[in-house]
Amino acid sequence: MTRTFLVVMDSVGIGGAPDADRFFNGETPDTGSNTLAHIAQACAEGRAEEGRSGPLHLPNLDALGLGAATRLASSAETPGLLAEPAGLWGCAREHSRGKDTPSGHWELAGLPVPWDWHYFPDTTSSFPADLSRAAAEAAGTDGILGDCHASGTAIIAELGAEHMRTGWPICYTSADSVFQIAAHEESFGLDRLLNMCKALAPRLHEMKVGRVIARPFVGTSEQGFTRTTNRKDFAILPPAPVLTNWAQDAGRRVHAVGKIGDIFSMQGIDTLRKGSDAELMGYLSDLVNEAEEGSLTFANFVEFDSLYGHRRDISGYARALEWFDREIGTILSRLRPGDLMLLTADHGNDPSWIGTDHTREQVPVLIAGRGAGQIGAVNFTDVAASIAHHLDIPAQGPGKSFL
Repeated sequence: MTRTFLVVMDSVGIGGAPDADRFFNGETPDTGSNTLAHIAQACAEGRAEEGRSGPLHLPNLDALGLGAATRLASSAETPGLLAEPAGLWGCAREHSRGKDTPSGHWELAGLPVPWDWHYFPDTTSSFPADLSRAAAEAAGTDGILGDCHASGTAIIAELGAEHMRTGWPICYTSADSVFQIAAHEESFGLDRLLNMCKALAPRLHEMKVGRVIARPFVGTSEQGFTRTTNRKDFAILPPAPVLTNWAQDAGRRVHAVGKIGDIFSMQGIDTLRKGSDAELMGYLSDLVNEAEEGSLTFANFVEFDSLYGHRRDISGYARALEWFDREIGTILSRLRPGDLMLLTADHGNDPSWIGTDHTREQVPVLIAGRGAGQIGAVNFTDVAASIAHHLDIPAQGPGKSFL
């Protein structure tokens, strides 16, 4: 038997999505967005010097084919990423009509989203009055704060003090299909927040809102507020089996790292480890040492997206990429004969782009453990089919193996 490690570098897009003109940040289409290439170009031009310096340095990912995959997807210049690939490499496009976490992950796991997500309007009051009343009732309060599109860090800075004074939860959304609830872990209570999200989730899932997200934070108005790692996503249940189910149904162990458990509502998952990206890297390292023969490990590293992409922080994104490259290099060197590690992404989030939303991009497909070569341009669903092929388990989705 062999082991497989599927690692999602959240939002590390490589441009070139054929339908990018149908996705927007504000009124600007995502045409021309390119998360990886624009970061590399900024680094080479000295525009990403905060906490790092010089050209983007990703020797391990580039050796697998990251620069080559970016040029294949978009014909963009990738300064500093010019290695001759020693891995199996290509790019992948998504067909689901979303550029969000559930759409990308479900399709990578073999299931294109079969419906249109519900999105809340970017107006003064984003939520229907009956939904706002239901949220207040679930919280045990007379009302809610927010009721708008907002950045999560900005809205707790703006409303955190009022939240602590009134006890009202902060409810907000974004360009994604989400209903997010921020509350203070101590004054409001973490369990109370999670119970509120759990109570509202069925109503929102019926509306085809993809996720209800608990966003706990700590701090004071004087010292500032900080979100904690106790975030929890209450995601809509996939309507058909996905890669994790395929593996578990075939008698294989499935290990989730990061928000994978939330994205798939723990369907087909045996163990779950959560934390910061630094902690998750440690968990992934442990699983490379300990995971059973024939097992699947499915990991997501979210901080590229949550800390740097949405905040349009090019230097921060570059630092995160360079840290990830160093850490993943030590893990790649410890893969066993027969192991496969596939690194990819779920969408883009170009930190040089207008707005704060994700960007519609193709993603890299970088494979260690199956020799060198180009797989070309493939579909997200082909990732699941290829992993099933490597694990020698039946695949149930529309994808085709490129292995």
